[in-house]
Amino acid sequence: MSNTADNRPLSELVTGLVADVSGLFRKEINLAKAEASEKVTRAMTGVEMLAAGLVFAIGAIGVLLAAVVNGLSALLLSMGFAERNADAIAAVVVGVIVALIGWGMISRGLSVLKGNTMNMDRTATSLRRDAQVLKERT
Repeated sequence: MSNTADNRPLSELVTGLVADVSGLFRKEINLAKAEASEKVTRAMTGVEMLAAGLVFAIGAIGVLLAAVVNGLSALLLSMGFAERNADAIAAVVVGVIVALIGWGMISRGLSVLKGNTMNMDRTATSLRRDAQVLKERT
């Protein structure tokens, strides 16, 4: 019993192999596009929610920081500081503390963004599997 593939000419086999590989790469590119699109859509949704939350948080933080400055100024006044000095010292102290907290949060956020959250795991796995199949066929 003979295999029909064995009776085909070499040029036909090579043409079939090229067509198969070409189709495989097209499918892999389509998979990569779909996976990248999915990741970008998910990231954009997160960015939109983050932006809306930041608008409200900035307003709230501004009000709360003004209250802290006023409270610290009142404390300094009760300790005998002049009103102008108490206001200036309170504003500087609160400003420096807030700046340090902001710097720490920005550093942490940048380190998270530098992570591997945008890896395309399915595409990489599929490419490895396809490479293995090609090795077996040749």
